[in-house]
Amino acid sequence: MEDVKQKRFLWGVALCWAPWAPMIIALGSIFRGIAGSKATGIAAVAGAFAEAYVMTGMAATLICEVGAMVLLVRSFPRGHGVRSTFSVLSICVSGLMLLLFCLSIWLFWFVRHQAF
Repeated sequence: MEDVKQKRFLWGVALCWAPWAPMIIALGSIFRGIAGSKATGIAAVAGAFAEAYVMTGMAATLICEVGAMVLLVRSFPRGHGVRSTFSVLSICVSGLMLLLFCLSIWLFWFVRHQAF
């Protein structure tokens, strides 16, 4: 039983952190471009997130993060201090990525299609 929980934990951690690597690379590139062109405002930030999510794939991000949270919650270890802490940290990071995902959907769909 412990072996199954360990595998779930490892898969959950891998799924949780996988979308962050290309996202960090994309955001670094995007913010360098924003700084180089002296762009400011919400449009520049929204454009940055749009480009980052296009690069990483919105569906892959959603699937990975939800799968990671399910696996990490199901394999939550009691009595393992470091592993428990890393599980909680990974669940919080997955929640942050899902929050950014929902924010980007709101920005790109609802705000963009609003008539000014």
